[in-house]
Amino acid sequence: MTETGTDVTAAGTGVKGAGTGTTGTAGDVTAAGTDWPAWQESWDRQQEWYMPDREDRFHIMLDMVEALVGDAPRVLDLACGTGTVTARLLARFPGATSTGVDLDPALLAIAEGTFEGDGRVSFVTADLKEPDWTAKLPYDSYDAVLTATALHWLHSEPLAALYGQVAQLVRDGGVFMNADHMIDETTPRINAAERAQRHARMDAAKREGALDWAEWWQVAAEDPVLAAPTARRFEIYGEHADGDMPSAAWHARVLREKGFAEARPVWCSPSDTLLLALK
Repeated sequence: MTETGTDVTAAGTGVKGAGTGTTGTAGDVTAAGTDWPAWQESWDRQQEWYMPDREDRFHIMLDMVEALVGDAPRVLDLACGTGTVTARLLARFPGATSTGVDLDPALLAIAEGTFEGDGRVSFVTADLKEPDWTAKLPYDSYDAVLTATALHWLHSEPLAALYGQVAQLVRDGGVFMNADHMIDETTPRINAAERAQRHARMDAAKREGALDWAEWWQVAAEDPVLAAPTARRFEIYGEHADGDMPSAAWHARVLREKGFAEARPVWCSPSDTLLLALK
């Protein structure tokens, strides 16, 4: 999710990531400060290059939050990034509260800038692979723990351990939802066909100016506000983590083993799944 060079325009947004402080574009520093909404928009467009149905999963996720825990939930936005889930949560449920937790200093800078002054939102810097990360949270329990397109950075063993911690955080009757890449290895021909079609569409969008992961991060590295946290981010993660993408059945089984009463997909696309676990 990075850009190459300056003056690269995100397809369909009119948002440039040059970071020059002179054009009123994503990452610019003006008299009013950094344009955090523009950074959010450019992040969304970059993510949608990979997942054109990205908003669909968020819509269903919030439908299920409302159905199971109501319209004023206390939510843990797990591996929150720029606060994508939190933004949609609060837009739909103004009475909700959210704790965002992540380790990425650049994405957290965007999240904190976006929600500055909003008393419904707090952020915690923590490594989800550390056994005591939950001690940093402001609450002992949550109505819902939500995460999207993040936990595939973890290998299966630490992910299973994380699911055990999440089960302790979700109150009885509460929910956990994970929207992510979940690959069924028993269908290799279907997987190959889906991947080929998806990448053909991505290539076409790229030719029209869509930004990929690497290009987006290059622009962030050139921004005067995000340059330092972006450098720290790559010290932590490198170019990209090499995690696992087990099947939805694996996720459901492990979540039940870790203490959830029910678990199953509630939405899927040809490549991704939104899996819900009920405590």
